[in-house]
Amino acid sequence: MIKEIIFLVEESNEGGFEAKALGYSIYTEGETMNALKEAVKDAVKCHFEESEAPRIIRLHLVRDEIIAV
Repeated sequence: MIKEIIFLVEESNEGGFEAKALGYSIYTEGETMNALKEAVKDAVKCHFEESEAPRIIRLHLVRDEIIAV
């Protein structure tokens, strides 16, 4: 059993958020951050057997900002 899984979260160009698991083929999205959190939990449950599922899900939010000079 793995202890923790990390998702890279980015704002979607179409609105909402996208989450990609690091080291696993898991991808999901949500219109709001709360919807994304629920979608991530569901995706992890679908990907792993209950006995092998990680106990901690970490969301790492990446945000690009452009600063005009």
